[in-house]
Amino acid sequence: MIDPVTTEIIRCALVQAAEDMNTTLIRSSYTPVIYEAKDCAVALLDRDHNVLGQSSGLPIFLGNLEVCTRETERRHGPQVWREGDVWALNDSYIGGTHLNDVTVYGPIFVGGELAGFAASRAHWLDVGSKDPGGSMDSTSIFQEGLRLGPVKVYEGGRPCVDLHEVIGANVRFPHATLGDLRAQVSCVLMGQRRLSEIVTRWGLDTVMAARDEIFAQTERMERAAIAAIPDGVYRAGGHLDNDGIDLATPLPVNVAITVSGESMRVDLTDCADQALGPVNCGAAQAVAAVRVGYKLLVSGDVPLNGGSFRPLTVETRPGSMLAARSPAACQYYYSHLGLLIDLVVKALAPVMPERAAAASYGDSMIVQFTGTDPRTGKLYVSQEATVGGWGAWEGGDGETCLINNVNGSLRDMPIEVLETLFPVRVTRYEVRPGSGGAGRWRGGDGVVREYEFCGDTSLSLWFERSVTPAWGLAGGEAGAPPRVTLNPGGADERRMLKVNALPVTAGDVLRCESGGGGGYGRPATA
Repeated sequence: MIDPVTTEIIRCALVQAAEDMNTTLIRSSYTPVIYEAKDCAVALLDRDHNVLGQSSGLPIFLGNLEVCTRETERRHGPQVWREGDVWALNDSYIGGTHLNDVTVYGPIFVGGELAGFAASRAHWLDVGSKDPGGSMDSTSIFQEGLRLGPVKVYEGGRPCVDLHEVIGANVRFPHATLGDLRAQVSCVLMGQRRLSEIVTRWGLDTVMAARDEIFAQTERMERAAIAAIPDGVYRAGGHLDNDGIDLATPLPVNVAITVSGESMRVDLTDCADQALGPVNCGAAQAVAAVRVGYKLLVSGDVPLNGGSFRPLTVETRPGSMLAARSPAACQYYYSHLGLLIDLVVKALAPVMPERAAAASYGDSMIVQFTGTDPRTGKLYVSQEATVGGWGAWEGGDGETCLINNVNGSLRDMPIEVLETLFPVRVTRYEVRPGSGGAGRWRGGDGVVREYEFCGDTSLSLWFERSVTPAWGLAGGEAGAPPRVTLNPGGADERRMLKVNALPVTAGDVLRCESGGGGGYGRPATA
């Protein structure tokens, strides 16, 4: 038995340890996608691969970093862990994400005994895909870059030089990429240091006793939250616009949620087969998306740890868009995940109306441009997510100009940073008025962000949710879908939502308008 005061102190110490890891990663990284946009997440795990503490970060990364340590141990056995070793993995069919998201992790030994693991996942700017930074029209994982893991990047505290040379030779920005790798290794070392301090202070037995109590408390709260939902089967469905290759064919995403007593089962088998275009993901990410939707609606007040999802099971179908197999392309794995999160909420909204919100604009809405900077003569890649409107709920309007629920703590790129690093001017950045859905409570508005290119550039876009825009609830209306225009008002004006490596020239203008959130309640009652 362990007393509640010690349990709470250890709980807070574990969470703070994860925050220290995240700070180390962000402050040590080389590329703005990490140090400015904060496209990363970290976790401390116990020796059984359960979450002890997680930092703020991308929700879609949280709750599945342990997949990487589990798979490494499954392949090589528990004896594989050695002090001073650090591993890396970015395989889309294991970690679930695209190859740019690299998980770096290592064991933590205290007094010669395995105490846990430290892990981080961060977006590498380039991993050698057929287009710099990533491709919007890839049709195979082999077009998307270097695929790693699980592989050792450090052994016995020393870098595996041969592998570092392989990575450097296969990416367009070797200095920055290897710098970000070292930043992630530093994050792992900080996790090792912090957990070692905690174990040294209280002893491993006490820390594990606190862990057991924390997990048990969390599980009890999760089960009580599910038990408050009426038993039944709840369904919702929507469509992705397309797969980026066949632009005329929407792709279905359906959820069926079964609530039975204190447990919940989410069935994702009724969705599109894996697509030709890069909208597929590994099953681990589909599970993570369901977990995000579940936490948003069912148990948002309950801390996240190894006890969080014991009452929740998720079923996927191998070979589907949500559980892809090689060689499916996975570069834009997250579009259907944002939709999936909203669908989990929509399915349960009839029995949880006081907690459900209307749909959000729902996607990262990526703007990417690359070329040779005329100021320096060097290759550059700029990639940023776009903020938009969130859905309203009973009692409040939706949030305006907020990052989507897949990305959580990720930030849009500050104009000053963007204009300093890349040959572009942001000539307009403002709220898109009236884009939120009407209702008794209005959906949040999207934004208008306009770029003027200062040099010849290769432009790529990935904007989603025009076929299934942010729906309203309880009679509320849908938000406006996204809209992207090249050279608005000009003779060569062109509208598009997805494009890969489109040549644009100095003086061209790109206007991006993100979608609004859905309204809640009938507008007439406002």
